[in-house]
Amino acid sequence: MMAVFLVFLIRLIYLQIIDKSYATLAEKNAIRKTTVYPDRGLIYDRNGKLLVVNKQIYEIKVIPRKINVAMDTLAFCDLLNISKDEFIEKIIKAKNYSPYLPSTFLSQVSIDEFAKIQERLYEFTGFYGESRTVRDYPIPIAGHVLGYIGEVNERHIVKSNGYYQMGDYIGMAGIEKYYEPWLRGIKGVKYQYVDVYNRVQGSFKNGEYDSAAVTGDDLHLSIDRDLQLYAEKLMANKRGSVVAIEPTSGEILTFVSSPTYNPNDMVGLKRSKTFSKLYRDPTKPLFNRPLMASYPPGSIFKLAMAVVGQKRGILHPSSTFVCNSGFSIGSLRVNCNNGENHGVPDLNHAISESCNAYFCHTFKNYMLNKNLGNNRQNYQLWRDDIMSFGLGKKLEIDMPNELKGLVPTPEFFDRRYGTKRWKWTNMISMSIGQGELGTTPIQMANYIAIFANRGFYYTPHLIRYLGKNKELPKRFLAKHEVADSKYFENILDGMQAVVEHGTARSAYLPNIPILGKTGTSQNPHGKAHSIFVCFAPREQPKIAIAVYVENAGYGSLYAAPIASLMIEKYMTDTIKRPWVEQRLLEADLLNN
Repeated sequence: MMAVFLVFLIRLIYLQIIDKSYATLAEKNAIRKTTVYPDRGLIYDRNGKLLVVNKQIYEIKVIPRKINVAMDTLAFCDLLNISKDEFIEKIIKAKNYSPYLPSTFLSQVSIDEFAKIQERLYEFTGFYGESRTVRDYPIPIAGHVLGYIGEVNERHIVKSNGYYQMGDYIGMAGIEKYYEPWLRGIKGVKYQYVDVYNRVQGSFKNGEYDSAAVTGDDLHLSIDRDLQLYAEKLMANKRGSVVAIEPTSGEILTFVSSPTYNPNDMVGLKRSKTFSKLYRDPTKPLFNRPLMASYPPGSIFKLAMAVVGQKRGILHPSSTFVCNSGFSIGSLRVNCNNGENHGVPDLNHAISESCNAYFCHTFKNYMLNKNLGNNRQNYQLWRDDIMSFGLGKKLEIDMPNELKGLVPTPEFFDRRYGTKRWKWTNMISMSIGQGELGTTPIQMANYIAIFANRGFYYTPHLIRYLGKNKELPKRFLAKHEVADSKYFENILDGMQAVVEHGTARSAYLPNIPILGKTGTSQNPHGKAHSIFVCFAPREQPKIAIAVYVENAGYGSLYAAPIASLMIEKYMTDTIKRPWVEQRLLEADLLNN
């Protein structure tokens, strides 16, 4: 018994005299633990120009257990400019989270608004203000690229293993979401004495238990701010997208989805109302067209047909096929555009004149080539060849929600026609970029970069480098080989002819060789889509572009001149065709 008594005595001496932790716990009734939120990393363009900065705001926090039951609720609601119903809803939410722990009662209060609230906030025990930062956009562009931040939900909290707490912010879309782990930084903590009115009286233990927040990493994007702004102006009042890539690196110079939105409208208390408004807008400004819109590629696809035809020995630059204003076999008929008869074109002329018959013959010969295999094997090989261009699969760029488009599998046609009951005539329209094919604008920008590079590409990406160490994920440095460079030169001759005296004459620039291909993507819901892909200059190319303008007709009408103006702007920083620019800036195609 004496031994047991001695053990208890020693333990009591330790707890009451030596160990100070219990004294600290007793003091906690008068101590407030405050999370110190780090500033998110800044976002710059490729030239070091700021795209996203931080601005200070406040949040009103609440500890339900400490609320005075006799508080003047109406006066408090009037102070915060909220209704009594909102007050009750927020208090219930806070109690459900925890009666004892602080949670956000009102978020994203501006400095001016908080200054008015702060004067009287001490009257309402259980409530206090906490400083935070939110995003601000000096030039409100690239909303779909940058994305936005918002308050975490239960799923975010669970998935983060406790890092996020109720009221924290997280990247919800775009770059903000994809690079969240780098941008968010590391939280700190601060302990302060407060009086009975919840007013701060000083630091606890001279900050002995405090920890500093660590600012998030800055991001330097590949986007060119000035070119992005110019592209958005050209695409105003139009549906569609513009994606420009630096072919030799895969860096995305411009990423436009139109209609777009002002990213500043997705900040603060107005974000919820703005989001609801944009969601209901019939022009779909929240829809990220470069990543999620799927279009038949149209005549642009003939360039890939030219490469894979040569790769499998089906074609040679001198190969010719008869064009009788189109392609015919039995009852099957595929007309050339406007009923044009191209005679007996070779590969170069088939591209420059966009002869449908030529590439229908190419596809037929590919599918019937017994040296390659049977019908099913040949189609699977053709599909693999086409997918090597980055089509029919995700490119895995550094943005969420990318779709893969469609290059149908053999099983797709099994379901449609029955196993072993389909052949090349069932899918001939794919040879000219129509039918079942579906491609995204980001895929087509990467596709044309392959021709600029003569047979390879780097995964398109929006990050140039991140953090002080200027890191770049290694996967963006990997070179993807598509085909031997010898298959491209003759095709490039045809592409240059398209711009200099063909269907894309509207894109011609006298001092900058532009190589491109127009497309008119059939649209079952209305007027065809205007498409143009190109790169410039021919040697040591600096930029590759894909332009889609929905319901705008031929590629030469809108897509081609938009692309050429962007090339002119990017490479010379001047526009010498103001009449072309003015026509595009004034065009309103939203009702087409």
